[in-house]
Amino acid sequence: MQVTPLIRAHQEAKARLVEFAGFEMPIQYSGIVAEHNAVRQAAGIFDVSHMGEFVFRGAGALNAVDRLVTNNVARLADGQVLYSPICYADGGIVDDCLVYRYNAEHLMMVVNASNRQKDWQWVQDNLDGDVALEDISDATGLIALQGPRAREIWSRTLGNDGNGGNDSVLGIEPFHFAQTQWQGREMISSRTGYTGEDGFEIYCKAQDAYDIWQAIFESAQDSGLIACGLGARDTLRLEAKLCLYGNDIDQSTSPLEAGLGWTVKLKAGDFVGKEALVAQKKAGLSRKLVCLKMLSRGIARHGYPICGLEGTDDAPLCGPRIGEVTSGTKSPTLGQAIALGYVPAELAKPGSLVAVEVRGKAIRAEVIKGPFYKRP
Repeated sequence: MQVTPLIRAHQEAKARLVEFAGFEMPIQYSGIVAEHNAVRQAAGIFDVSHMGEFVFRGAGALNAVDRLVTNNVARLADGQVLYSPICYADGGIVDDCLVYRYNAEHLMMVVNASNRQKDWQWVQDNLDGDVALEDISDATGLIALQGPRAREIWSRTLGNDGNGGNDSVLGIEPFHFAQTQWQGREMISSRTGYTGEDGFEIYCKAQDAYDIWQAIFESAQDSGLIACGLGARDTLRLEAKLCLYGNDIDQSTSPLEAGLGWTVKLKAGDFVGKEALVAQKKAGLSRKLVCLKMLSRGIARHGYPICGLEGTDDAPLCGPRIGEVTSGTKSPTLGQAIALGYVPAELAKPGSLVAVEVRGKAIRAEVIKGPFYKRP
């Protein structure tokens, strides 16, 4: 297995380590629920250095990246970040990513760790124009600082670079970033995240990641900050209805089906998969990804069948299978079981009732408008 530049920090903290996307990663430290609640109430820090980063440079960089993703990269200003799916020609999803614009001739694409090699090959196969492409994933450390106290902690730690200028980061809008320094170390602070909370994702050189991680901890001992693993990251993103590749989206799903139509700019310009998505939109969607609230005891898990609801309220039964759960858990914030799953379009309206088969038993579930959680 590969390790991130922060493996030493995880070992020192006695994190429970597991294999994820070929990396040895912390699944939890003090416990998933405790870590989840810390992010909702104070702050959490995550190692996400396993993610992939591809850099595009050259006169054709902007146009090249714009063609690779479904969203409108051409409208980005310098210092802005854009979320977007990447699609195959048939409209299926290669991955979802973030695009960072430094300027028109310098952009960065951040992709999921599990898809890094596949994405790299796909980008090479579909790249057009005067562009130099570089994979800087192994040379990059990435730390996510998330929660209502994240800005305060960032200011206390990374706002003191000794040279001034970092305070401007606290004023950047969501989905923007700034290039800064901390103790002579270059880094990027991006107001983005995968938790549903405010916060920053901090990109740095791999060799600087441990020192930055430790400095954040030393300055935030009284702020409720704790280290968080992949377990809490998953429950947090599910509450915020943020899709996970391989569960909620994949090659067999389209952005339109996944509720990501707002990221598909069919009128903006050409991109890989546009023709298929235009046709799908014209024909109408046969299924949609929905939020499900379980109405009685039972936790829906990935792969569990979603069925037509039969029987009575007191004795529900599973009718014909109509879909399956893509992600599910018991929400630590809400105290009830929640799930995402694909259902026929006619059942995607909030208030619709379905059954989820949980260990052979039918559990009533209600389609609700997402997300499950939205920060105050």
